[in-house]
Parts: sequence; C-alpha cells; structure tokens
Amino acid sequence: MRRFEFPVDKHHAKAVNETLGDLRRLQWSAALMGVLLGAGAAWMFVLGHPWSYILGVVLAICALTSLFMVVWTPRKVGSIEDLYAKGDLVPAVVSEVHPRGYTLLSLIDIAKPGAARPHYALASRTVRSLPGKSYAVGAKLPSVSVLGDRGSRSGAETWQMISFMPVSWGTRDSKVLTKASAAISDAEWKLLNKSIPKSEKVRGSEGQFVLLDPTEIPDELR
Repeated sequence: MRRFEFPVDKHHAKAVNETLGDLRRLQWSAALMGVLLGAGAAWMFVLGHPWSYILGVVLAICALTSLFMVVWTPRKVGSIEDLYAKGDLVPAVVSEVHPRGYTLLSLIDIAKPGAARPHYALASRTVRSLPGKSYAVGAKLPSVSVLGDRGSRSGAETWQMISFMPVSWGTRDSKVLTKASAAISDAEWKLLNKSIPKSEKVRGSEGQFVLLDPTEIPDELR
C-alpha cells in the first residue's frame, strides 16, 4: 500500500473533481425518486381501496429509502479529503482522446489487505475534462485509487468496485503533481503505457476493469 499525503484544495476539487459531481448527481436522482414515490404513495392512500393502501405503504417505504440515500451516500463515501487519504497512489495515463473528454487508464492493485499476493488490474474511467492544457495519449496523471465492495459481507480477496481520481483534481500545485509522479515506480509506468492498446477493451468491460494475467506482471511488482 502506498499512501500519498498532500493538502487538498477543496475549492479546486469542488470545481473539477468529477467523483464529487457523480455523487451530487446520485443524490439529486435519489431525492427526485423519493419525491415521486412519496407522491405516488399519497395518491394510493387518497384512493382509499384495500389494495391501494398496501401499495401505498410499499411506495412510502421505497420513498423513505431513496431519501435516506441522499443523506447516507456522502457519509458512506466520506469527504474528498478522506477519499484522497484512504486511497493508494497509482499511475494513470490518458489512453483515449474524445471530442468531449478523455478516457483514463490506471494500473491498480485491487487486493484487499491481508491477501496472499497482489492482484493487478487495469481500470478505466471516461472524464469530461482535466485541469490545465489539453492532453495527448500517454500523458501521465498520478492518481489515487477508490476501492469498495457492493456489500459488507464480501469474502473475496479483491475489491468489487474499482475507480480512481487524478491527484490534479485535488490540487493545482505543480510541485505536488511532480512529487506524486516520481513516487510511482518506472516499472508501473512502463507496464501501464504498454497496456494503452487495451483501453477500449477495459472501458467496455463490466465494472470498467480487467484483471491482468500474473505472467504480464514484471518481477519488480510481484
């Protein structure tokens, strides 16, 4: 595990960090669904039929669940400072350039603490923009992994949900970005650059990540 500590610029992160943007959209969607389900429940009670009361209770429970998600989601995810502090420093590069954004490719060890060996995976995410100038394929973007499970009872050696955030979404300090790039080994950068042709395959995979065959991993990373 490799942590990378740096002072997070919260104003900058709120403006450019798309992980926060995704979280806000999830909250708005949950809130809207809660309102619609609540309205549906109220209408069922107005109808006053035995079957409508039952359906109204079901819709009311679903509405409360959606509204609970609005409050629970940010507490579960944590603050942007928490996300950067908890994640591992990982290499990422621009692997595809699109008319309205970029696809990023990252090399992440998705093994849970206590696993017998590393489990390296290529992870992908498509973003609308990146801070600073335009980027070409191969541009380095040191990042921080964001890992989790869909449930609390997973006994697997690897995490189920894999993503990452560029360090540049958390700071504008060029010295911090240079230090982050230097903290990642040459072996990781070389393996990631070699994997750029796999970007489309990774992007189209379930969960947007693909485990690497152990034979593809250089000795320095085993």
